[in-house]
Amino acid sequence: MENETLIDDALKNELSALYQAKDRHYHGMAHIKAMLALAEEYRALLDDPGAVEAAIWFHDAVYDSRAKDNEAKSAALAKKRLAGRASPHRLARIAAMINATATHQLPPLRGENALNDAALLLDMDLAILGAEPAVFDAYESAVRLEYGWVEEPMWRAGRAAVLKSFLARPHIFYTQSFRDRFEAPARKNLDRSLQALQGEV
Repeated sequence: MENETLIDDALKNELSALYQAKDRHYHGMAHIKAMLALAEEYRALLDDPGAVEAAIWFHDAVYDSRAKDNEAKSAALAKKRLAGRASPHRLARIAAMINATATHQLPPLRGENALNDAALLLDMDLAILGAEPAVFDAYESAVRLEYGWVEEPMWRAGRAAVLKSFLARPHIFYTQSFRDRFEAPARKNLDRSLQALQGEV
């Protein structure tokens, strides 16, 4: 079992600089730190905490709200920067978790442990949906700022479609631990946000 950390201080500094770009209102260091805190809290459930930590650090490393391939580029960066630090199998697992954050569908990983780690990573990424209403509203506002180039009618339609897709799922969260904690508040937040997007505010 490979449990050593893959992200040393030099890599943390390099990635932190990316996350501190001026156009990142939500997808910045606060988001990464929130996910790392959840990873620590749920560490006992993780098969490979080091791989999950690496996936968290890299999953939004490349972020351009106009682009459709941020996750693929972030996964490629992870493979490049972690080459030699992890086995090819472990690198593939990390890249699969990063790529899965594009659609929030479970990646095609073999093995229950690898799939469970991916499920927990995706749940950590979406935990903000089940935050306190004021925190959720701040998240929504920050995402809107990142898409400041999108005109309001287009934004409302696009964002409403995203929220509806989450609400249409049998469960927003994959793991029982996150469902118990975040599912009900997340559905309330999404419903409220959707009503605001579809109404005349």
